[in-house]
Amino acid sequence: MTEITFSERTKASLREALLDAAANLLATHGYAGLRMADVAAAAGVSRQTVYNEFGTKTDLVQAVTLRTTSEFLDGIHRRLESAGDLLTGIRAAVIYTIRHARENTLVASALGTQAGEDLLPLLTTRGEPVLTAATSLAAMHYRELVPGLDADAAALLSETVVRLALSHLVLQTHTAAEAADMICAAVAPFLAHHLSKVENAVQQEDK
Repeated sequence: MTEITFSERTKASLREALLDAAANLLATHGYAGLRMADVAAAAGVSRQTVYNEFGTKTDLVQAVTLRTTSEFLDGIHRRLESAGDLLTGIRAAVIYTIRHARENTLVASALGTQAGEDLLPLLTTRGEPVLTAATSLAAMHYRELVPGLDADAAALLSETVVRLALSHLVLQTHTAAEAADMICAAVAPFLAHHLSKVENAVQQEDK
């Protein structure tokens, strides 16, 4: 096992402190109001340190977005991994995603405050990296839960679920549980159709 050096731990700690500071400031002031000097002051370092670590404000915001996305993906992974069946896993993952997003200061700001409006494109029009990462992870778990599900069907199902979850997240007209139930009801016929195809294929092989 490779041992992490003191300098590496220090650098990682500094980066996390800067990301924490940036996330808090973004939630309050949005992208337009974020200043590298304020990030530096909140983290107790020089402005040049922030530039040395991230390069530009855009790079810093992208790093915050990636870390936030990683947190969500980890939660989705745990819920799908522990699910007994696919629909149960989808429901648990959707409930987690919507609840956690509404509780997450940065995401909640993007969805519900004037200052955070310029962050909303990170979830919508410029949200492709988030969509791609979430759908890829979900598709992998879907195929583990339903071994006969082919790659194309898993990809279509996962993208449908993720897009519907994002829609419920942006337009908050239902509770997380209600949204999850609606999404499961929408995709259940698709899943039943493909499960039927898998069962028929197995039966043909057994003859």
